[in-house]
Amino acid sequence: MKKQELIHLHGLLAQVEEHYEMETGCEVEHDEYTSLGVRPTSIHKSKTDHKAAVFALVDGITSTMEEESRERVPASAD
Repeated sequence: MKKQELIHLHGLLAQVEEHYEMETGCEVEHDEYTSLGVRPTSIHKSKTDHKAAVFALVDGITSTMEEESRERVPASAD
């Protein structure tokens, strides 16, 4: 994947995170992502930096979704 494509993916994932937080009210855990200091607008950062940020962001989003789906399953008997 080219750097430009990775930056575009990074931007899309940041929008997914923002939309998810807005729609569900759940805050995505992104301490690792924040600590990297790489944003989609950080075009001067390396491809490797953006790749690490994408993985950290995806991990935060999926972990939050997984936790939320476990909490929302109602216990019911047939």
